[in-house]
Amino acid sequence: MLRRLIAIVAALTLFAEACAVVLVNWVLGRVAANQHMSLAGIDPHAISTGAWVGGAVFGLFLAVSGVLLLVIAIRDRAPGRVARITLIACAVVHAVLGAFLVGLVGWSAFAVLMVVLALLVFVLLAYAKERVVVEPAQDAAPETPGGAPAAA
Repeated sequence: MLRRLIAIVAALTLFAEACAVVLVNWVLGRVAANQHMSLAGIDPHAISTGAWVGGAVFGLFLAVSGVLLLVIAIRDRAPGRVARITLIACAVVHAVLGAFLVGLVGWSAFAVLMVVLALLVFVLLAYAKERVVVEPAQDAAPETPGGAPAAA
């Protein structure tokens, strides 16, 4: 029950974060367009469009990760390979962004991203598939480092 609740909280957190990222990038794009900002001779329209596209792509990534977390919580089963890779990538992005934001924004932004990272890691570990451990046979002949049976 606890792991379902944490998966739902993590999904809702990622949805809120996706909305915030899209909004911030939309505002940055508007500011760049209205100020006619240019960087190293790049067209101001390209800068504003790049901010909008980057925000949309990153927001979509966060929203997809949130949907995957909701599916995991509803089914109460471990994620598949693609979902697990997506959630691991989302966790890595949060860790790297947290490291950057501690210097740019401050410790509060770092703390928020680390809470989201902790939620993602908890879900990944709570829904980890149990590994089947195969015990070696006791009466088998010992093997050499090359894999061939040892000569008796």
